[in-house]
Parts: sequence; C-alpha cells; structure tokens
Amino acid sequence: MSVVTQVILNADEELRYPSSGELKSIQNFLQTGSQRMRIAATLADNEKKIVQEASKELWKKRPDFIAPGGNAYGDKQRALCLRDYGWYLRLISYGILAGDKEPIEKIGLIGVKEMYNSLGVPVPGMVESIRCLKNAALALMSDEDATEAAPYFDYIIQTMS
Repeated sequence: MSVVTQVILNADEELRYPSSGELKSIQNFLQTGSQRMRIAATLADNEKKIVQEASKELWKKRPDFIAPGGNAYGDKQRALCLRDYGWYLRLISYGILAGDKEPIEKIGLIGVKEMYNSLGVPVPGMVESIRCLKNAALALMSDEDATEAAPYFDYIIQTMS
C-alpha cells in the first residue's frame, strides 16, 4: 500500500486530519516519485536482459540445477524458472512504485515457501536466483537508484530464507 493510501486510511480510521508528520511522509514519497518511476522503467525495459544475466550467473554458480535431474533441467523446466524470475522482478517493481514492501508480500510472498516445497523446488535455489536478479538489475542503475531498489530484492531474499 502506498504511503498516501496508508496515511489517509489511518487518519480516516481515527476520524482526524493527517498529522504534520504524516503529511511530511507524503511529501517525501511524492518527491521520490520520479526516481521510483525511473527504477521501475529500468526493470521493465530490461526484463529480458536482467533475467538472462541472472540465469547465466545462477547456472554458473549452480550447474547442478540445469544438469540431468536438476530442477531446471530441460527446456520446459528452464523456461518455467525464467518465467518465475520475470514474475519476481515485476513484484519488485510494484513495491518500488508503491514505495512499500506490502505489494510484494501480499501479491507474491504469502505461502511461497510452502508452494515451492510442495512442488519440490529447492527454496535455497530460489533465494540464490533472487540474489542473481538483484545483481543483474542493480548493475543497470546509478548508485542512487541501486541504493533505493536493493531493499526490495533483500526483502524477498530475507522472507524466503
């Protein structure tokens, strides 16, 4: 949920106007809007490149994933992994646009460990893949934008660990 929505809902629940501190948080949120838009555009415009670089890095670190018997062995399984990488990248962009990690949690992380465990997908491998996505994505950004975007990747890594 965005800062603006949260402030409005909190104030309305308590039948009051937003406080000066809450208004300041909205002002800060609005001032970083162009940066958040720029980061989201970088992720969207470079999704294929980011996913390719991240998967290349992951397969180098964990060749057993694409070897016979590995979870990403074969074209179909590998395509499913790459699809998931794109999905996580999109989730991260939602969080960045909202300026909040709640969309990541509500849309994508509730029950993710259980789902992967039930499908026989090694969760540590997914965590490593998110680290690789982070590295590939942040390499395309300025230091300032990378600093803003990194916590959203870290949130998924920490939640899945």
